Amino acid sequence: MDDHLRAHRDASLMLLDRLIRRGRELSDGIGVGLWQQDCAAAINELSGGSKAHWLSRAYSGALLVRSHNGGAIVEAGVAEIVDRIVDVLKQARASLTQMDGGTATDSTAPSPRRFDFVHDEALRPVLEQAYAESGRALEAGDAYHAFITSCSILEAIITDAIARTRDDVGTWSFEARIAAAETAGLIRGGCARLPAAARTYRDLAPDVTVSERDAKLVRQVLHVVMRDLDPGR
Repeated sequence: MDDHLRAHRDASLMLLDRLIRRGRELSDGIGVGLWQQDCAAAINELSGGSKAHWLSRAYSGALLVRSHNGGAIVEAGVAEIVDRIVDVLKQARASLTQMDGGTATDSTAPSPRRFDFVHDEALRPVLEQAYAESGRALEAGDAYHAFITSCSILEAIITDAIARTRDDVGTWSFEARIAAAETAGLIRGGCARLPAAARTYRDLAPDVTVSERDAKLVRQVLHVVMRDLDPGR
C-alpha cells in the first residue's frame, strides 16, 4: 500500500472510530439526526456512492426492522437505529483494516447475510452455505444438485416463517407449507412458477434428470420468496 492510500485509509478509520464513539454516547435521541447525517456521508464515500454496494445496503437495512409478527417492514426506534448503524460502522471498519487500498471494496466485504430475516438464528449459516453450494452446482452444470438444494432452501425459509404461529408444520408437505404461507400473506404468488417436480422434490429419485431451466427457475422463485419474507433486502 502506498503512502497516499495508507493515509486515506487511516483517515477513514479515524472517522469511523469517531462516529462509533459518538453513537455509543448518544442518549434520549439528542443529536441523533446530525450524527446520522454524518454516518450517511461517510458510508456514501466508502461505498463510492453506489447504492448496490454491500455497505450502502447494510446502512439502509439498519434504518428499518421487521414487525414482531414477521410482517411488513416498520420504522425502528431511535435506540435500535443507533445500535444498528454502529454495527454497520464496525463492519466498515473491519473491512478497511483488512484491505490494501483506501475504499471498502466488495472483495473485502464481510460474509453475506442474505438470511438475516430467518427467525432461527442457527439456521442462517446453514442456509448461506446451501445457497452458495446451489450457485456453484448451477455454474458447474450439476442441475440436479442445484435444483434439490434450492428447493430445500425454499422449503426451509417458508417453514421458518410459518412456524412462528404453527407448531405442527413439521408434518406438512412442501405443498401445504407453500399454501399456508400464501394464505397468511407471508409470501405472494411467486411459487406458482415452480416446476411440478419442485413441489415433490423430496421424493425424486437420485438418478432423475433435472433440466438446467428448472434449476434456474427454482432459484429465481427462491429470490422472489426471499424478497417477500424480507422486503428490505
